Amino acid sequence: MPRYKLVIEYDGTPFCGWQRQTAAPTVQGAIEAAVTRFSGEQSRLTCAGRTDAGVHAIHQVAHLDLVKDWRADTVRDALNAHLRPRPVAILSAEIVPTSFDARYSAIRRHYRYRILNRRSPAALTRAHVWQVPWPLDPDAMDRAAQRLVGLHDFSAFRAAECQANSPIRTLERLDVARTTMALHEEIVVTTCARSFLHHQVRAMVGTLMLAGCGRLSADDVADILASGEKRRCGPLAPAAGLTFVGVDYA
Repeated sequence: MPRYKLVIEYDGTPFCGWQRQTAAPTVQGAIEAAVTRFSGEQSRLTCAGRTDAGVHAIHQVAHLDLVKDWRADTVRDALNAHLRPRPVAILSAEIVPTSFDARYSAIRRHYRYRILNRRSPAALTRAHVWQVPWPLDPDAMDRAAQRLVGLHDFSAFRAAECQANSPIRTLERLDVARTTMALHEEIVVTTCARSFLHHQVRAMVGTLMLAGCGRLSADDVADILASGEKRRCGPLAPAAGLTFVGVDYA
């Protein structure tokens, strides 16, 4: 029974997240339905990082097992044919050892968050950015962000419904920078860690936004982290601005 590693891109706007649900459209459900239509098999996907409703991905990784030994390019092309017109694409497929696990073999996950920092709303990217109309200082945001890097208890940035056994995580990177695009209207937050708590990235971005507009200092953000109190955290940044951009394997 061959195992296939899939690299997947999707627009999360019309989906209720990655994870399969009985009565709601999800990315996992759409791909598994496509697998059944082309192969006749009821295969289940395992992904590197489950994303919430409205969150996007440009390099999600998943694996599935099929009984028949299909060529990898056939699996890719057949899935893409059956996924149309949904905004999901299989970028690549390859046969991997059965020891490979998209979730448990991962050693690092990467996310990007985009903030459109201008008065006028987004016309073309409104489903992929958080529009913040008041001025933000990306340097102040980055100074605050560096206080979150490292091994910490991230209870203050954890969703109430998070099912992780521990709030302890090692944040390897959290950088904030204004892009070099025209008019410098976009601020990008990039982060990576072995794993994240539910809503951790969006909660951190919402708190950094308050640092960017002068309502919090870098010391204030460090105090919020140390307190472990979610009520002191900033607003939860909208899902639309968040994209899963990659996963590393040993």
